Amino acid sequence: MIRQTTVRGSLSNVEMGQLLRVAVLLLSLGPSSGEARAADQDPVPAEKPPVAAQAATGAIRVFLDCNYSCDESYVKREITFVDYMRDRRDADVHILLTTQQTGGGGTEYTIKFIGLGRFAGVEQTLKHVSTGTSTSDERRKAIAEVLKQGLVRYVAESPLAGRLRISVAADDGKKTGQQDASKDPWNLWVFNAELGGSFSGEETSNSQSLRGELSANRTTEAWKMNFSAYGSSRESEFDLGEDGIFVTTSKELTTNGLVVKSLTTHWSAGLTGRAGSSTFLNQDFVGRIAAGPEYNFFPYSESTRRLLTLQYTVGLDTFEYIEETIYGKTSEQLVDHKLRASFSMRQPWGSSFASATFNQFLTQPDKYSINGFGELSVRLFKGFSFNVFGEVSRTRDQLYLPRGEASTEEILVRQRQLETGYSYYMNFGISYQFGSIFNNVVNPRFGS
Repeated sequence: MIRQTTVRGSLSNVEMGQLLRVAVLLLSLGPSSGEARAADQDPVPAEKPPVAAQAATGAIRVFLDCNYSCDESYVKREITFVDYMRDRRDADVHILLTTQQTGGGGTEYTIKFIGLGRFAGVEQTLKHVSTGTSTSDERRKAIAEVLKQGLVRYVAESPLAGRLRISVAADDGKKTGQQDASKDPWNLWVFNAELGGSFSGEETSNSQSLRGELSANRTTEAWKMNFSAYGSSRESEFDLGEDGIFVTTSKELTTNGLVVKSLTTHWSAGLTGRAGSSTFLNQDFVGRIAAGPEYNFFPYSESTRRLLTLQYTVGLDTFEYIEETIYGKTSEQLVDHKLRASFSMRQPWGSSFASATFNQFLTQPDKYSINGFGELSVRLFKGFSFNVFGEVSRTRDQLYLPRGEASTEEILVRQRQLETGYSYYMNFGISYQFGSIFNNVVNPRFGS
């Protein structure tokens, strides 16, 4: 399903509603038979003309920025009437593709065409929604068709315009993009079930694990409902020689529920709940039910490109512990509140995400935690990129720690959570690419 949301600029008088149903006949845009081959060309028949020959055709230059959300090799094979650039500064059009999950378990692709250079200010946004049951081949074919449709208005202003042929499909009378729950036997509910496991071993150790997951979701413009359950069990055995056999077991069960009501373009209200158990966290049972509002400083309709939210909830917590805790508790009930700020942005210069969460027990104010998370990927200048990822936590709410010291084996295999006041993690890297500005050829021989 394809729909167009934003169009700016005026390169054609074709109605944009019709443009969405345009299919470009690529054969008419292929290289002419009279184009000369390079003298040192491989004797194997070329799947595409040499880069120099392509550049001479006057094809528009495209920078494809899909961040692993599309099959770039497939796109380059299917859309051969443009030149692909390594850097956006060399391009005529920057194609920025972002995604978000739909309520039916599918994916909504937002494809923004950003004109550069001679096309500066000429922008448009197209969308495609794939179902949860779509195969990867169906998704990449659909995305390629949307890309062709969006490129038509730029090709029409290039030297290739005279070789452009357009075909409009017949109207089948069907309306797309409309969710009609009255005609849906599932009433927009989507269910998912997964079951898996693993086993491994060597001469002195072995391990087995089993995991399962269930989920049910229903999403409309007014309501969002998500319910899920996850369980896992893992057992590992180590032969310590004269010290005998050490066996470690870890079990976890988690259930989550979320009901959200859309209030305005910026406000929403939610009710959330969770329940479960964890041997690692010394929790025989843990439950929380909470409610509160969320405010988005940008309209929710812009969430694929930018999002800045503040969320506040107040909740009731119930704990049942496997072993007596360091505070002498085997069970307790507490009231907490949580404030979370979240920011994400995807722009032509790169992408960023950051969040900060403050959690505190109102009935025990000295028990709290603060968590910060962030990642940033930036193109600083031509061919040079920088990325960083980090997380830091201040922990003062480990109410579940069991009384007594952990054994050496428990510490080494991380069988239970240890007392800590903080934790951190950071990862960073830089990359620099230089050479030819063209990035057209796909050759999968001896690996991709």
